[in-house]
Amino acid sequence: MFKGFILKIIHVTASYKPAYIYGGPIQSVGKLCEALGGLAVRDEGLDVNDVQILTTTANGTNELDVAIGKLVLVEGVKVTYFKRWTKDHSHFSLGLLWALRRKILRYTQDDKLSTANQNLKGPPRLADTPPKEGNVVHIHAWWNLVSVLSCFVARWYKIPVILSPRGMLTSYTFGNRNSFSKRIIHKLLGETLLKYCHIHATSEQEKRDILKIVTPKSIRVIANLVSLGAGGVGSGYQVASSEYQVASSKYQESLIFNIIFLSRIEEKKGLELLFEALALVDIPWRLTIGGTGKEEYVQSLRDKAEKLKLSERITWLGLVNNEDKFNLMAKHDLTVLTSFNENFANVVVESLSVGTPVLISKFVGLSDYVADKNLGWITGLDIEEIKTGIIQARQDIEKRKEIRTAAPLLINTDFNDAALVKQYVEFYKEILATPSAL
Repeated sequence: MFKGFILKIIHVTASYKPAYIYGGPIQSVGKLCEALGGLAVRDEGLDVNDVQILTTTANGTNELDVAIGKLVLVEGVKVTYFKRWTKDHSHFSLGLLWALRRKILRYTQDDKLSTANQNLKGPPRLADTPPKEGNVVHIHAWWNLVSVLSCFVARWYKIPVILSPRGMLTSYTFGNRNSFSKRIIHKLLGETLLKYCHIHATSEQEKRDILKIVTPKSIRVIANLVSLGAGGVGSGYQVASSEYQVASSKYQESLIFNIIFLSRIEEKKGLELLFEALALVDIPWRLTIGGTGKEEYVQSLRDKAEKLKLSERITWLGLVNNEDKFNLMAKHDLTVLTSFNENFANVVVESLSVGTPVLISKFVGLSDYVADKNLGWITGLDIEEIKTGIIQARQDIEKRKEIRTAAPLLINTDFNDAALVKQYVEFYKEILATPSAL
């Protein structure tokens, strides 16, 4: 039915590469857009010939040094950056909204012309039948004016909307930061717009959280596409087992238990809980912290570490680039993420791809996967429980060895780019084929 189908996707995101300060979502959105234009999709007879990204110059409190309002290629993807009028987490950009409207109108007009031209030619022969076209707007994240108002524009022109909230539609995020303004936005406009959307959740946990807040037109769980370590892991190509052994060979068991936290540093990551648990752990350990966050908050964590007398055993690396992070994780015994809430957590997949076990809270989206595959330790947010988890991970050397051997192959199978991107395409196709899509 969809052989030769032309899918036009406008991705809308408040921030995009190289604004890596925003962490995992930037990587996930970029990876998806790059994969959608790849050969794996065309081989299925679906020509995704128009994947475009509309975004802003957002880069934390600063702006990206990029061309404004001009289409540029970023790792093979067509991207247009627009100035934002407001910073913080609102990211209002009139230029982006106007460009979205123009693109929607142009796509709609192109579709009408294509149909009219074909009608003038009379009943087409099968060989002359032009490929069918479908237009969708895929919005990433929520609670910013780029996302909410772009959804309004798409709804106004009756274009199907796929929303990937990226963890922004959970009870935790709803009540955590700027909760009053979120509730106002939700009551006045957000709730109605969300009911118009087809929602993409990255984990079953995120799906459960979303359905507590809104009932969308449809909802589908598809994992993030995650860039993994060297050797093509996650790329969809067969990888020799020797390439996994390279990562494993960088690891050596030592008397000191080496733990790593590698993520954006913010309140929801639960680093305070980890510090308090480590203060009670009676084993030799070292903690490496990779990532950045607001200067005041990072300093408050340093002060807490000093107060708990942990400072000498903690190394603060700051931002770690993509080229270095896999080697870094491979050299550690355990990756930790005791978050209050995570819709997915790319770092869990990244860590396991090089064989490093994980200790994560049960509020991390991938906790079900880790528990099911026995790839680490799951804890609550109780200090004693986190402490017990760390000690168990230290003592169970055999389990960690098994994870180092099994995890890379499992991750390459379960988070394979080619397989995942087909799921996204199927979601788009189902939405366009459903009469109730609008």
